[in-house]
Amino acid sequence: MTVDAPLVQMRGISKRFGGVHAVEDMNLTLYAGEVLGLLGHNGAGKSTLMKILAGAYPLDEGEITVSGSSVQISSPRDAKRVGIEAIYQTLALADNLSATANIFFGREIVNRFGMLDEARMERDAMSVVQRLNPHFQNFHAPVGSLSGGQRQAVAIARTLQFNAKIIIMDEPTAALGPHETQMVGNLIRQLKSEGIGIIMISHDLHDVFDLSDRVSVMKNGRHVWTGRVADTTKDQVLEMIILGKLPDGSYAPGVVSDFG
Repeated sequence: MTVDAPLVQMRGISKRFGGVHAVEDMNLTLYAGEVLGLLGHNGAGKSTLMKILAGAYPLDEGEITVSGSSVQISSPRDAKRVGIEAIYQTLALADNLSATANIFFGREIVNRFGMLDEARMERDAMSVVQRLNPHFQNFHAPVGSLSGGQRQAVAIARTLQFNAKIIIMDEPTAALGPHETQMVGNLIRQLKSEGIGIIMISHDLHDVFDLSDRVSVMKNGRHVWTGRVADTTKDQVLEMIILGKLPDGSYAPGVVSDFG
């Protein structure tokens, strides 16, 4: 992990839906070349926080900075403009299209005659996918026929083709077998080595501890704890998720235990 100026900082972020405070005064920091695991039960606020960063939801309060500069993110287009891309659990791939067509879907390259430049798109697709997985060859097969790990590679390649610096990954290993999970882990390590910052939402503590540099726990829309994986244990993280109980035995302010 590179410890320089933060790649992303979210300060004092709040989001309400009617009378419900989905996220309240939340802070989050991500560095280049780091994987930050974002943890919490369903309803903890983690997905809402990430949708704010990805431009799907406007924030009500707070500030977001990217590489030290304050940014206004009001739409996914704004997020992409500053190098933020999200890969959701569904991957949002068109199963009937090839890897190349999926990577350039909605952002196709045309030549000077206004026609699709298929040769260039295929060259660029091969370059970015094989940067992640040198053994990938299925560029012409419909992505619906690919394995889960290969599909994840296509989804990641789509973000890299358009110069993502920050990638949000929602449950990247969900429903994958051991071999495919290992493949996705290798993809994430490759992204880290290239200085890309990754925020990984996951319920799988094994994957989080295996892949993350730091973890950040949310509960009831609030921040509970952020620290290095090396400074905590899986049992302590579970106590934070369920009880809001910190490693020192105290309880995070403003959170309510699932047991009352």
